[in-house]
Amino acid sequence: MLDEELERLFRLYHGPLVRYLTRRLGDRDWAEEVAQEVFLRALRQDSLVSERSWLFAVATNMVRDEARRSERQRRHLQVLAEQERETMVEPGPTNAERAHEVALAREALQSLAEKDRLALLMREEGLNYEEIAAALELSVGSVGTTLARARRRLAETWESLQAGEGRRTAGGSDNG
Repeated sequence: MLDEELERLFRLYHGPLVRYLTRRLGDRDWAEEVAQEVFLRALRQDSLVSERSWLFAVATNMVRDEARRSERQRRHLQVLAEQERETMVEPGPTNAERAHEVALAREALQSLAEKDRLALLMREEGLNYEEIAAALELSVGSVGTTLARARRRLAETWESLQAGEGRRTAGGSDNG
């Protein structure tokens, strides 16, 4: 496709395509990225018969393919997490306090959003920011923010759970 043709297509259809994608994805920046890729694909075509329908079909297919890929990745991460849970050897609690702390920690961890929980677990396993970003489909720059938020929420939840346990213990420890 000639540059002039692509420029004409861009002028005619960029706005409507981005609006469509924004409504579909709920994120204008992401919509702009998809639209950019659609126009790059148009550039590689010799000619387009039904320009508008071709552009919107390619955009729709790209969004659908991304959703499928994300779902496959989410299922894969769930399978990995399940396998990890199955292979973990739970040590017998050395005392009731330790068992209780472990239960509270698990509860606090489970209360996190999935992405936050997975980012923390991956970092704990030694994955670097690039590996976490690739696994969770984040930008490398947002991994630090995700981890900081996850740590903060984990600490807040942990403290809240401990405070709740303290109130229950104090209220029920009267032996008289």
